[in-house]
Amino acid sequence: MSAALLGAAVTISQLMLVTAMGLYMTHMVRGPRAQDRVVALDACYVSAMLLLITLGMRTGSTLYFEASAIIALLGFASTVALAKFLMRGEVIE
Repeated sequence: MSAALLGAAVTISQLMLVTAMGLYMTHMVRGPRAQDRVVALDACYVSAMLLLITLGMRTGSTLYFEASAIIALLGFASTVALAKFLMRGEVIE
């Protein structure tokens, strides 16, 4: 019973994460300002990271957890670089 419940919860969470990613993508395309697009990109990479974690839970493979850690590190670095570019107009001073 608990394994079936966990499988159903993982499936529902994956569907919700894919839906959220789709909404973030539309917000990135239609965002009124560049700052809104950066926030949508930040939320999209967090959702992608969580989707990989749930996929790793479903399959039992540790490769997905490692890939989600790489996405988290690169996503944070890209968000900081984009924020610095939007504030100052350059990334490297």
